[in-house]
Amino acid sequence: MPALKPAPRRRAIAAPLVLALLLASCGGSNNGTGANGPIGGSITPTPSPTPTPTPGATCSLRSRQDWAATQLREWYLFPETLPATLDPTPYANVSDYIDALTATARAQGKDRFFTYLTSIAEEDAYYDTGATAAFGIRLQTDTVARRVFIADAYEGAPALAAGIDRSAEIIAIGTSADTLQPVSALIASGGSALTDAFGPTTAGVIRALQVRDVGGVLRTVTLTKASFDIQPVSPRFGTRVITADGQRIGYVNLRTFIDTSEAQLRSAFATFRSQGINRVIVDLRYNGGGLISPSQVMADLLGGNRFASDVVNYTTYRTSKSGNNQTRNFRSQAEAVSPLRIAFIATDSTASASELVINAFTPYLRANSILVGANTFGKPVGQIALDRKECDDRLRVVALSLQNADRQGEYYNGLASTAGATCRADDGLALTMGDPAEPSTRVAIDALAGRSCTPISTDAKAQALGDTGKRRLLLPAAPTTAQRDLPGTF
Repeated sequence: MPALKPAPRRRAIAAPLVLALLLASCGGSNNGTGANGPIGGSITPTPSPTPTPTPGATCSLRSRQDWAATQLREWYLFPETLPATLDPTPYANVSDYIDALTATARAQGKDRFFTYLTSIAEEDAYYDTGATAAFGIRLQTDTVARRVFIADAYEGAPALAAGIDRSAEIIAIGTSADTLQPVSALIASGGSALTDAFGPTTAGVIRALQVRDVGGVLRTVTLTKASFDIQPVSPRFGTRVITADGQRIGYVNLRTFIDTSEAQLRSAFATFRSQGINRVIVDLRYNGGGLISPSQVMADLLGGNRFASDVVNYTTYRTSKSGNNQTRNFRSQAEAVSPLRIAFIATDSTASASELVINAFTPYLRANSILVGANTFGKPVGQIALDRKECDDRLRVVALSLQNADRQGEYYNGLASTAGATCRADDGLALTMGDPAEPSTRVAIDALAGRSCTPISTDAKAQALGDTGKRRLLLPAAPTTAQRDLPGTF
């Protein structure tokens, strides 16, 4: 049997294939405008040496397609939805064939492109250090007004170095200042025109951006994509202590669950613990998921008053693979705090591993665990990684479901209907995340103080449109690993 490796540091059970858990957000095959929100998800593997693909019949299209189908038939969480037979011949690539095999589960809302083929080398690099190649910005689109805004800018990346940060608007984009195309026209043309305009995710790609900064200044900036490591907790705004209502509130903003996030989370919570903080705001508004292990550690750090017998989550496989089922209990951490109330800031881009953390506290805190912002994406399932190293193929297969201590895990329509309490809030781009005046942060502070609020809508129409309004994070049709877990990254 394949090796089972709980992320991030795992013990192999067997060798021929790598099998690892992952809980991330975005898959692919959307319309290129981000209208469908995040669509992937996973729990990742131990970094392995970069494989050297072997040419020839071993990695022929048909061989790779057959291999993918075999893995799905053995591990897929919804085996009853797979077609009895499906000829791969009409499909031009492995991904299209996988989409066809999983079409029924996708139509049922259980697997919204969460099962996909990716590169072992690319995935390992991202989950190890946050490595990616980009301008280093996260983009929100307003498809009605045909506008694009910066939601976040990553430290150590080209865009922030050029002074482009949250709340700036991109007016036009081109390969040079002489070939600028209005963003409004690109959105109007539909399809993948807007995402294509930003070019491939390769270091060295050059684009000119016409940007309107916060103060209304219009300028044209030429940026070159570069390789850099994304910081899970921003050194600029990722953690702070807010004083409000005579109370100290710990605020932490986590972008993604990768290997390096654990140390940064421990540092943040050590500060909270040293100041005796018992109210916490956890900002996961753009966090599409990632590795399961850091998400469980985050639960531990929030669960200083939990018993060793208390359950963080149950992990359940299909009946034929039930020997892999696991129960994860809370573990004592030196940096842990014991909050009386937690406010989780979320949007419809909050998915997977982020939802695991939020869902874990409902059985214990009930109405004192408050979902703030908008309904979450709704991904109560996780992937394993099945590797074919000679082809640099990693098949991410939805193979497990996740439940909290109450065995609640059917939140395909988001967590708003099962959360202990909810408060609707806008994502205030004009202010830094974590600023006490920023709308979502302000509502979170009010919620922790027990003040009344407007609940998040849970009806189907609101879920489809997104409670946060018209702005959505931008997604390409074929996202990189970073774009799956950090939707909007370019």
